[in-house]
Amino acid sequence: MPIVVDIDVMLAKRKMSVGELADRVGITPANLAVLKNGRAKAVRFTTLSALCTVLDCQPGDLLRWEPEPADAPEPATTQPGR
Repeated sequence: MPIVVDIDVMLAKRKMSVGELADRVGITPANLAVLKNGRAKAVRFTTLSALCTVLDCQPGDLLRWEPEPADAPEPATTQPGR
């Protein structure tokens, strides 16, 4: 999936454990692990807001888009003689 979840990066920056984050956000450690490991199909805005509040960050600090190889633009090619 081209959406990458960087919760582990923010956890390291904040020196916080997954268990502590789950407790403070109000979700189970198992559900946080699903999100953290990129296996989630969706995330509620309320959960995203709680994560940002606890981690003192912006949604863009937790989520980023990376194109899959099929989504990447084709490199420009030049033809001889042109």
